[in-house]
Amino acid sequence: MRVVIIRHAIAEDRERFARTGRPDSERPLTKKGRRKFRAAVPGLKAVVPTVDVLAASPYTRAQETLALARRAYRKTRVETLADLAHGGSIIGIRSWLAKKKSGATIAVVGHEPDLSRLIAALTGGRSGALTLKKGGAAVIDFDGPPTRAGRLSALLPPSVLRDLADSV
Repeated sequence: MRVVIIRHAIAEDRERFARTGRPDSERPLTKKGRRKFRAAVPGLKAVVPTVDVLAASPYTRAQETLALARRAYRKTRVETLADLAHGGSIIGIRSWLAKKKSGATIAVVGHEPDLSRLIAALTGGRSGALTLKKGGAAVIDFDGPPTRAGRLSALLPPSVLRDLADSV
């Protein structure tokens, strides 16, 4: 199994958005965030040519990031996973992954610091050892089921994804 962990792209400023009175879960991507992630997606596709399932947090910014990624992975099944929201359950995500086909490539879109904790849990690493930049991705490969420790195969900042896209 291969798990691709994607942090949502650049979103509206948290404090400024809070003044609108709307919940943080509705905070959208900025135009710049959409543009930069749209430019990074071909680079992601160069590293991860196929995705079987693309899942995201129910938060607006994660769903918008998923929609941009989906343009490169058109035949991919899409799911919304509550455990990918802020404070979601790593145990819940692992359980969800364990139900997927052993050879599948699964991509998930979520939030920090939860994604760094998820990477640590899936690789047996130390929590807080790395952070995903907005619009960045990590690739974890498993030789067996995702209940065992996987191998961090790639940590891809968005600038690297955009550079890869330019070379495709």
